[in-house]
Amino acid sequence: MLILAAIPLGNPGDATTRLKEAIASAEFIAAEDSRRFGRLCAELGVHYEAKVYSFFEGNENERLEPLLEILASGKDLLVVTDAGMPGISDPGYRLTREAIARDIPIRVLPGPSAVTTALLFSGLPTDRFCFEGFLPRTSGARITTLEKLAREERTMIFFEAPHRLLESLQDIQSVLGDDRLGAICREMTKTYEETIRGSIEELTQWAKDHEVLGEITLVIAGFDVSQVIHTAADLVEMVLAREGQGESRKEAIAEVAKVTGIAKREVFDVMVAHKGAGRMSQ
Repeated sequence: MLILAAIPLGNPGDATTRLKEAIASAEFIAAEDSRRFGRLCAELGVHYEAKVYSFFEGNENERLEPLLEILASGKDLLVVTDAGMPGISDPGYRLTREAIARDIPIRVLPGPSAVTTALLFSGLPTDRFCFEGFLPRTSGARITTLEKLAREERTMIFFEAPHRLLESLQDIQSVLGDDRLGAICREMTKTYEETIRGSIEELTQWAKDHEVLGEITLVIAGFDVSQVIHTAADLVEMVLAREGQGESRKEAIAEVAKVTGIAKREVFDVMVAHKGAGRMSQ
C-alpha cells in the first residue's frame, strides 16, 4: 500500500496520532529531506527502524521505479514531505499516479495544509478558491500566467520563494491592479508566524520595506464582476457577438446577463433601444 501522510507545517504539535503510528510501524519511508524528517521524529518522540529513501524534486523521476518495486513486492511505503501533504507542489503526484495505474492501494493520512491554513488567515472568501502552486520564475512567464488569471473569480492561493516575493507582487500589481486585496502568510504555525493583509499595492510596499524570510504562501482575492461597469454599447456588442455565434437573442441576452451580473430585463431594454435607434437611422 502507498501511504501519503501530511506533515506539520512547522509546529510538531500538529502531528496526528495516525502519522506517528505510521512512522513507527513503517518498513520503508520516502522523505523529501531525510535529515529534516529525522529531526521531526526526534521532536515527536517517535522511533523508527524503516529504511528511508530521499525523494525530492531533483530525483523524483529516477526514484519512481525503485519505490514502485517496493510496493509491487507487497510492502507498504510511507511518503512524507518537508511540510504539508505529498503531491501538493511537492513529490508524490507521479508516484501516486503510477501506483493507481498498477492497482496498488492508496491510503491518505490527512493533516496540515498550507493552502487551507493560509486561506483562513487571509480573511478572503473561502466558499470558492483555487490553488495555483508556484508562479513561474521569470517575469515574462509570470505575467502571462497572471493575465490568464486576471478574471478568475475564485480566491487564488500561490506558494512563493521569499527571494522572489517582491518581484511576483510587482507583476501581480501590474496585471491585477493596485486595489485587489491579498495576504502574505509567512512561517505559518512556526515561532515567527505572520500574516500581512491589505491591497496589492500595500503588500508590495511591505515586501520592499522588509527582509523576507521563511516559507511564504500568497493569497489573492478573485476578480469582482460587480465592480465592472458595462455601457449600453458594451452590452449590445456582447449580445450581437453571441448571436453571431448562432445563439438566439433570448439566449444571448440571458448569457450576457449572467456574465455581467446585470438583470436580464436591463439587457433586454438596451437591445430594444438599440433596435429602435437602428430603425430611426434608416
